[in-house]
Amino acid sequence: MTSTTPKIAVVIPCYKVRKHILGVISQIGPEVSRIYAIDDCCPDDSGDFVERHCSDKRVTVIRNPENQGVGGAVMSGYQAAINEGMDIIVKVDGDGQMSPSLIPDFVEPIVAGHADYTKGNRFFDLEEIRAMPKLRIFGNAALSFMTKISSGYWDLFDPTNGYTAIHRDVARHLPFTKISRRYFFETDMLFRLNLLRAVVVDIPMDARYGDEVSNLNASKIVGEFFFKHIRNLGKRIFYNYYLRDMSLASFELPIGIIMIAFGTTMGIVHWINALQTGIPTTAGTVMILALPIIIGIQFILAFIGYDISSVPKRPFHLRRKSST
Repeated sequence: MTSTTPKIAVVIPCYKVRKHILGVISQIGPEVSRIYAIDDCCPDDSGDFVERHCSDKRVTVIRNPENQGVGGAVMSGYQAAINEGMDIIVKVDGDGQMSPSLIPDFVEPIVAGHADYTKGNRFFDLEEIRAMPKLRIFGNAALSFMTKISSGYWDLFDPTNGYTAIHRDVARHLPFTKISRRYFFETDMLFRLNLLRAVVVDIPMDARYGDEVSNLNASKIVGEFFFKHIRNLGKRIFYNYYLRDMSLASFELPIGIIMIAFGTTMGIVHWINALQTGIPTTAGTVMILALPIIIGIQFILAFIGYDISSVPKRPFHLRRKSST
């Protein structure tokens, strides 16, 4: 940090949140030095609304000339906070779902040197989960599993949670122009953070639902999310296991895939041949064909075990400080 007391900034994307934004700002405590309200080309002119009705001198309205989605709004806020020398940047939604009273909880692990990035997790308290819509619980569980695989953060949950905090030195090294701008933003952030080997920590928080309206259409983004997860998984494996470093796991994965593909292909060939000739495949042949599949699965499980144990543990911003 640049001083004993870190300078904390809060970034609030403001898109169709006029009913809630002033209440959110009013709850932000004195520990915060700057508040950036990002008008992402909002049709409700949220930036003008905040300027007219908010007297908090910490607030600066930033206007994006065109709508860039939540990711673009957050990136604009990050850049402004970095330019003004803020130490920690917290992102809070403007719809009232995220209590600003939790900001110290999100900042503390970063100040203590235990994390580079913190994010909310609404699934710590099992009693609170009962208040969450069942479809949302199922969808979040599925997204969490896919995110664990693609991002490499196997110890995290609730990946689409947008309540986050990040150290300035980590934010500065993010590829702003490459991060997904819209609904995949939070998940893509985790992938980018893993490439930096940043430490990410979940912060327990309650699920809060009011009269806010979500702009997310789940049916339209399922396919997009799936392919982006596959893309990020491929990139992460290539960067971490072949380009940046090599280990035993670098050989376990391709060997496992080849053996499973070989055993499966030969099994299908013999099955088709048995159907055409009417001669059943012998038990010995079946066992021989099953063997590479079994061994291949063991290789892949060994790779997954190594990947789980490789979750980043030393904060990026501390490594950067010690190297300068």
